[in-house]
Amino acid sequence: MNTTKKKNIAQSNKQASSAQPKQHRRSNAQQGKTTAKQQGKTTQRKHKPARRKASWLVLLRRYIYNWPMWIGAIIVLVTCGLLWRWLIAPEHTATTPQTPVGYSVHGIDISHHQGNINWELLRNRAVIDEQPLRFVFIKATEGSDIVDSRFKYNFQAARQHGIVRGAYHFYRATTPAKRQAEHFISQVKLEEGDLPPVLDVEVKPDNVSLEDFRQGILEWLLRVEQHYKVKPILYTYHSFHQQYMNDSIFNLYPYWIAHYYVDSVRYRGPWAFWQHSDEGQIPGIKEKVDLDVFRGTYDELLQLTLK
Repeated sequence: MNTTKKKNIAQSNKQASSAQPKQHRRSNAQQGKTTAKQQGKTTQRKHKPARRKASWLVLLRRYIYNWPMWIGAIIVLVTCGLLWRWLIAPEHTATTPQTPVGYSVHGIDISHHQGNINWELLRNRAVIDEQPLRFVFIKATEGSDIVDSRFKYNFQAARQHGIVRGAYHFYRATTPAKRQAEHFISQVKLEEGDLPPVLDVEVKPDNVSLEDFRQGILEWLLRVEQHYKVKPILYTYHSFHQQYMNDSIFNLYPYWIAHYYVDSVRYRGPWAFWQHSDEGQIPGIKEKVDLDVFRGTYDELLQLTLK
C-alpha cells in the first residue's frame, strides 16, 4: 500500500468518526426538546383543573374577609327578624283590601281550610279596625254525611277563649233537605250564648228546578228551627240571593250576605251580617280568612244568641 493511499484512508476514517458525534448530538437535542414539550403539556393538563376548582375560594377569600362569619351573621339576622315579626311585633292587626266604615263588631268564619289555629294568639292579638275579634262562625257539616275535620276542636276552642261562636251547614241541593238537617242536628250541640245555626247556600244545580230548590232550603230551615227553638241564619252571596232566593219567605230569617270589595251593602232588604272580604290575614291563622261585620252593637249581638 503506498503512502498516498494510506493518507486517503486515514483522512476518510477521521471524517467519518468526527461526523458521527454531531449527528448523535443533534438527535439527542431533538429528543430532549420533544420530551420537554410533552412534559410541559402533561404538567399543564395536570394543573389546570386544580386551578379552576380552587379559583372561587381564592376570590372569595380575597374580596370577602372572614366570609363564614358574614354568612353566619346574615342567617342570625334573618332568623331574628322572622321571630320578631311573628312573636314580638305589636302590629298584630287584620289586613283587608277595604274595611267597612261604621261597624264596631267584627268577626270571622272558618273551616278546616284555615288549618291549625292558634286560639290564644287569635283571642289576644287579633284586632280588626282597632276593634277586638267578637264572633266566629265555624263550619260543622256538609250534605248528609260530611263533618268538617276541625269543627269539634274549633267549636270548643272558641268557647274556651270567650269568643261568641256559631256553626254552619253547607247545603247540597241534590241531597234530601231533611236528611241534611238531621245530620247537622246530630253533630252540633248549641248552648246558651251561641249564635243561631247557619245554612250556607251557594250552589244551585241545573237539574234542580227553582221551585224544588227553594222548597228544600225552606224544609231545612223549618226543621232546624223546630229543634233549636230559634230562627236560623241564612248565608249566601248577594248576586245568588237576587237570582234564586229573592222571595219574601226568606226575609223572615236573619240574612248573612257575602259581598266583597264594596264600601257598603247594595242589598236593600234586612240583613244581620256582612262578609266583606275573603282576603283577611290575622294573627293565629296562617291562611287567609273571611272577614265579617255585625249590623249592630255588641250588646245587640248578644241578644241574638241562644237563651
